[in-house]
Amino acid sequence: MSTSVMKLFDLSGRAALVTGGSRGLGLQMAEALGEAGAKIMLTARKAAELEEAAAHLADKGIDARWVAADSSDPAQVRRVVDETMQRLGRIDILINNAGATWGAPAEDHPLEAWDKVMNLNVRSLFLYAQAAAKAWMIPNRWGRIVNVASVAGLAGSINVDFVAYGTSKAAAINLSRMLAGEWGEYGITVNALAPGFFPSKMTRATLAELGVAKLCEAVPLRRIGDEDDLKGAVLLFASAAGKHITGQVLAVDGGISAVHYG
Repeated sequence: MSTSVMKLFDLSGRAALVTGGSRGLGLQMAEALGEAGAKIMLTARKAAELEEAAAHLADKGIDARWVAADSSDPAQVRRVVDETMQRLGRIDILINNAGATWGAPAEDHPLEAWDKVMNLNVRSLFLYAQAAAKAWMIPNRWGRIVNVASVAGLAGSINVDFVAYGTSKAAAINLSRMLAGEWGEYGITVNALAPGFFPSKMTRATLAELGVAKLCEAVPLRRIGDEDDLKGAVLLFASAAGKHITGQVLAVDGGISAVHYG
């Protein structure tokens, strides 16, 4: 007998760890998972922002906790996973959203900046996935991992100086495929989201320089992402509705990758 569609998206009894969850896309996704019934653990570097984010979720009736940590530090990654297990008792869903960028021409890109971007945008995704899989997902033969990549990881670019960022997001996509292949036998799905342009702290300077109207010119839907546009996609990947989807990358970008990269 088939399951009702609403039940497929229901996350009651599940627990989700969301990195980079204090604002922007991370908080948007945490809100979606929480509204579907999941308990939420947020992590990011700044305690004050996390406290505010958790209060925002609580106002919506969501069970939300937080732990401050630097996700580029392997020891702190392990601490976050250990504390999530202690406080929530499980990690069914991992949203690997923490990330950083750095603007510089490739010929002048500082090595320390390259390492900073790679450590947060690639290494931390692997470390969180590894720790969460060992702590809960593999023993319980169920898990959902969503790695937040970017349309910048789908192709090269001109007139944009973010070689480390684009490279790291491409790595996030293939990491998702590799883990999907290895961990499918344990009932773990691993997928990637590739957002297009969304307003955020990371994109504030570009928005100020070019303006929304200019950015929308290259987008088939003639708009940039808003505070709801990742909710449906992340809920699909995180729930039973996506149980037969793994190793995939979904661009949420108003169609820009289809016409410019496809």
